[in-house]
Amino acid sequence: MNDSYWCPSEGGPPVVTDDVVATAFRRIPLPPSTFSIQPPGGQTLVNFKTNFFTEERTLNRTVTLLGQRVDLRIWAHSYTWHFGDGEAITTSKPGAPYPKLLITHNYLKKGDYRPTMDTTWIADYRVGGGAWQSVPGSVTIEGAPADLEAIEARPTLVGYDG
Repeated sequence: MNDSYWCPSEGGPPVVTDDVVATAFRRIPLPPSTFSIQPPGGQTLVNFKTNFFTEERTLNRTVTLLGQRVDLRIWAHSYTWHFGDGEAITTSKPGAPYPKLLITHNYLKKGDYRPTMDTTWIADYRVGGGAWQSVPGSVTIEGAPADLEAIEARPTLVGYDG
């Protein structure tokens, strides 16, 4: 399959196709997937809602393909949260800081975990300021693991002077 069409005898510039743009989209450096965990500090409690979230981002990039300017609008389509204990979910939302608790996970056992988050990006493009079109496919960027320890809380009786 040709990625572009250009017939020199017709005198026009090469035509930028969906396939050409999709190939370029897969090669554009996208930011690494990063996320935050609450409570902060690398520790959470067993059977406690641990909160996860990331920053929602939209990116604009301009590339030259076949001698033509191509604008790309790129945004996160989904987030896959790997909690490090074998559980994972995919969401369309980036979560939110406390108190919203949109993306939470309960660790059932104490231990050390390495949660990660992958971001799947999609895009629209336009050639030379023309109409926006969808780029076929998506690009998933894997995130680096975070260190998280799930600990058990121990109840402590304290005196009361009343």
